[in-house]
Amino acid sequence: MIDINESVMQFLLALIVVGPLLGAVAALLPAPPGLKGKSPDQAVLRHGVTVTGAVLIAAIVLVLGFDHDHPSKMQASTDISWIPALDVRIHLGIDGISLPLLVLTALLTFLCALYSYFKQQHERLTPRAAAGPSPKAFVALLLVLESGTLATFAVLDLILFFLAFEMVLIPMYFLIARWGGEGRAAAAWKFILYTLLGSVVMLLGLLLIGITAGTFDMVALATDNGRSLTTSVQVIAVLAIGIGLAVKTPMWPLHSWLPDAHTAAPTVGSVLLAGVLLKMGTYGFVRILLPIAPDGFHVFAPYLAAFAVVGIIYGSLACLALARRGAKGDLKRLIAYSSVGHMGFVLLGISTMTPTGVNGALFANIAHGLITGLLFFVVGALKDRTGTTDLDTLAEEAGAALYGKAPRLGGLLAFAAVASLGLPGLAGFWGEMLALFGAFDPHDDLSRPAFLTFMAIAAFGTLLTAAYMLIVVRRVCMGAVPREAPKLTDVRTYEFAAWTPLVALTVVAGLWPKTLLGLTDPAVQQLLSGGTR
Repeated sequence: MIDINESVMQFLLALIVVGPLLGAVAALLPAPPGLKGKSPDQAVLRHGVTVTGAVLIAAIVLVLGFDHDHPSKMQASTDISWIPALDVRIHLGIDGISLPLLVLTALLTFLCALYSYFKQQHERLTPRAAAGPSPKAFVALLLVLESGTLATFAVLDLILFFLAFEMVLIPMYFLIARWGGEGRAAAAWKFILYTLLGSVVMLLGLLLIGITAGTFDMVALATDNGRSLTTSVQVIAVLAIGIGLAVKTPMWPLHSWLPDAHTAAPTVGSVLLAGVLLKMGTYGFVRILLPIAPDGFHVFAPYLAAFAVVGIIYGSLACLALARRGAKGDLKRLIAYSSVGHMGFVLLGISTMTPTGVNGALFANIAHGLITGLLFFVVGALKDRTGTTDLDTLAEEAGAALYGKAPRLGGLLAFAAVASLGLPGLAGFWGEMLALFGAFDPHDDLSRPAFLTFMAIAAFGTLLTAAYMLIVVRRVCMGAVPREAPKLTDVRTYEFAAWTPLVALTVVAGLWPKTLLGLTDPAVQQLLSGGTR
């Protein structure tokens, strides 16, 4: 690692948060500087690649300059008074918990921008009247979405957290409603209504904590570790904030917006929704509820674990139902339900209130972002080639048989599937395993027999996950290729460029989990023992 001045680190973090917003404004200008080219559409998409690439480079430099010997310490901190009357401050900072999520967001957004640019070049988009809104709007929304997500992981003030948390709703709504597929309008409305209603309740809980404690500063509140909040205040706050976070996660039974949103969303919308937006909810549980209201969280921890394991089984059974022959199951919808199950493991790890469980939850967060992002990329490419994501059509009428017709595409789909089911040696294994270990030995004040039951149910869920993922691989990738079946183009160069980092990181995180756990573990230990310094 390299030694970087603290003021430079502060500038880099501020640039990462604000840079995409400035890029969004530039994208909407009639003639942004340096964007002249043969095609205005290509120019603005190239602008998106440039801005997201610059943000990713800044995030990598931030990682290199991060003090890895003290990952529990808040670094690159900026603390400026914003609204003195409410003691609301522009407080930014990163530690070992937020840094991986920051890099994941920057990486996935860059890959989405890169994929969109080269896809437009390759396919020569139809005239704008037929294609819908201008790419200017697409790039601007993508950048606003990136800024809101990055800010969620970087801010250290409860009010700023809420504003960043809500900032992502509008761009994602329009990405689904204007660039989505069949049923996009209803799916977009369902997405925004669910999340807005949850956020209203969450805001009440955040205000209750801030007003009662006399500060909205998350570092000060975490260091106080709930001592300035009575147990009843903590219980009410955890219930209110937890509902808002559970909707965004999403936790069963507040998940029903997710399958519709994923099914209707465009490829990059699904990648970002699964890869980074779902992480905002679980991050809030770790960053806010665990350290700030530990007594209140303790009351609800068994219920959170129960909902989590129900979500694991429910999501897996829904996937099995969609994967069976004759069910007319949509592959994107199946992956969405699989996310409900995977996020159940994250919530189970958090509910244990132990370093092992919380580390497993954070690891599973990153692994899910990498693997499910890759899955949606591959399924999007499959839809571009066949015109459908219906499993029966892919397996029979379209005669996908990817191993025979497009072996590299089939290999990538199989790789993502086995990574998703938790194959040892890949990233998906460690998060689920650590969450199960955390449930095996939960916090001392929690009922061990109850958590052992939860662990057994979740472990059974891993078998169901393996079952439906292997069914999907068998039906889509294997089998004889019908002679009359249309030809399929294998992985294109720009697709290979966009997907290779996800494959590589999935392998690296699976083989060397310490690269991530070395960051998160000291920060989690500090968080659970009395806040963040």
